Amino acid sequence: MKSFAIASAVLALALSLNGCISAPIALTAQTEQRLQAQAPIRFLLTFDDGPSASGYDNPSRSVIADLAHNPVLSGIKAVFFLQTESSRSGGSSRGRKTMEREYAGGHVLAFHTATTFHTNHRWLNDAELERTLTQGATDIASITGAPPVLVRPPFWNYDRRTFAAYQRHGMQVLLTDLSANDGKIWGFNGSPRRRANLYRQLSVVRERIALGELPTVDGVIPVVVTFHDINRYTARHMQEYLQILLDSARVNGMKTAAEPFYTDTAALQRAALARTVKDVNEAVHLPGVWNWVWDADSH
Repeated sequence: MKSFAIASAVLALALSLNGCISAPIALTAQTEQRLQAQAPIRFLLTFDDGPSASGYDNPSRSVIADLAHNPVLSGIKAVFFLQTESSRSGGSSRGRKTMEREYAGGHVLAFHTATTFHTNHRWLNDAELERTLTQGATDIASITGAPPVLVRPPFWNYDRRTFAAYQRHGMQVLLTDLSANDGKIWGFNGSPRRRANLYRQLSVVRERIALGELPTVDGVIPVVVTFHDINRYTARHMQEYLQILLDSARVNGMKTAAEPFYTDTAALQRAALARTVKDVNEAVHLPGVWNWVWDADSH
């Protein structure tokens, strides 16, 4: 089964990079009317796999700077899902200092992995899973003063066993609504159809919002977006991505809040917690082919 999961993940990556992005779902009069009854949206930015440990043109630090100062909205706060023990990430001195910068900048530090590599938690035995969850929580608490309350399983993948383990450690699973499909770091990591990709994905989310499926928190509907701050392409285009998200909302006929991104840390965390998976049996909606991958893996 593990070999099938690996093959499926490779296929998912290939499909996400092949440029085959369908057109956005057409906005119907009925959907437009339903949207009028819904709160405006606010984009909740998240970043996976960081922080970068690079000493050259560090992409994580570039992202931090662009969130703080950009033409769209200054002082944007985000959730960073961290690899706390990877030598290319938080397991290095530079990575650790970058995590400290993220926290000092008002961002939320959350857990991704505490393994040497980006390992699916389902592949860890009980002892390994427990050890890495404890280690990751300790790593983050040493910076923030408290263990993390958010976790994003590597590859979005969890089962009853890993979900229960997260809960024992006080962590709640946050998935995503939109993905920049920027997770490939080595080799080709450009995104020539980044605009079409986000337009299309947001049109799918728009339909769910029109049906009242997403919660309203503090008067807005949080829409979770995923990037990878260890990707230099993402870092170089971060300010452009912010504008693309606003353009995507406009093209899809969606209202954005007066502040279209989160600038308050407490509000960011409330919104993130409201969007977490509450029950392991809950049906989840992942962008692209990931639902298909993990549905196939479960059979």
